[in-house]
Amino acid sequence: MRKVVICQHRLLHYRLALFELLRHTCAERGIDLNLVHGQASRRESAKKDEGVLPWAYKVENRFFEFGPSDILWQPFPTDLRDAELVIIMQENRILSNYPLLLRRLWCRQKLAYWGHGANFQSNNPNGLRERWKRLTLKEVDWWFAYTQTTMQVLEQTGYPGNRITCLNNSIDNEGFQRDLATVSENYLCEKRRDAGLGSDARIGLFCGSLYPEKRIEYMISAADRIYAEVPDFRLVVIGDGPSTSNILAAAESRPWLKYMGAKRSIEKAAYFRLATVLFNPGAVGLHVLDAFCAGIPIATTREARHGPEFAYLKDGQNSIVARGGPETYAQQIIELFSDPHLYARLCLQAKQDASRYSLKNMVEHFVEGIEGCLALRN
Repeated sequence: MRKVVICQHRLLHYRLALFELLRHTCAERGIDLNLVHGQASRRESAKKDEGVLPWAYKVENRFFEFGPSDILWQPFPTDLRDAELVIIMQENRILSNYPLLLRRLWCRQKLAYWGHGANFQSNNPNGLRERWKRLTLKEVDWWFAYTQTTMQVLEQTGYPGNRITCLNNSIDNEGFQRDLATVSENYLCEKRRDAGLGSDARIGLFCGSLYPEKRIEYMISAADRIYAEVPDFRLVVIGDGPSTSNILAAAESRPWLKYMGAKRSIEKAAYFRLATVLFNPGAVGLHVLDAFCAGIPIATTREARHGPEFAYLKDGQNSIVARGGPETYAQQIIELFSDPHLYARLCLQAKQDASRYSLKNMVEHFVEGIEGCLALRN
């Protein structure tokens, strides 16, 4: 079997299903897929977002902290050095990437990047870090791009399009869809009572980490305007983070704002079943797929610093992508509430896009890219 290695500086829990299915699919095609990962940094460990795979190679990362940032060195297992292809994350701070990049000068081993192509949430997109990332962007044999946005970044630099695989980054949609299907009507009624929601309430749901880039104050200001015109509107917030205190303070004077804390699995699915629209005027990422699975539109803004999954959103087709201040955001949601035909169309497209951006499709793209890279002549 042809040996391939994927390196991750830490193993995130939401990637477990991806790597299990990817390894199985690779094996069916004569590819021995190996995963190497280390552990979280001191600061990252507070997130408690790591998972375990018994077949993966776990190594001990070495971290070096510099102010608010850190860099790391990840050892590469000796018995994997004969791999035909090594796939690394495109991160400036991973020092152990650079020897692998240099080895391409004399070694037949192929090297690929898996990443965004750029930091879409950077405070200084023309700064030294981003310039360095662009400088090293073309020094690999293949690219595994998160989304079409990454493909555009790569092609603009002149990287050959026939050596790019667009993965359409995804998570275990099927698992969340099972959770949604498992929620009973009695359980929905229970959660509706817990949140004090009337049977006819129009429910805006925020689900995710609460931090400044999510534009919490903007969301509350917009919700104030919506409630003023739509008295049966309720905003339900599930999640946790540094900005939780802002939500709690706002809820003290707004009985229609319901903070329910962090939720997982079936309980999270129940709130998505109750929701009319997913609110997120700030940075969006993989959670857009939760909205698609639930068959509800997500409402965000053009100006926020989004992750690459923003590419999945099509304004007026499967989502609302507002421009400008909270009043514009609020008005577009009010119009959505008052137009059942538009709402039905957005819900239908969102549901259809859930199957397009599935974990199964991502794995298929990944394996096709691996095969394409292995077929390259040195």
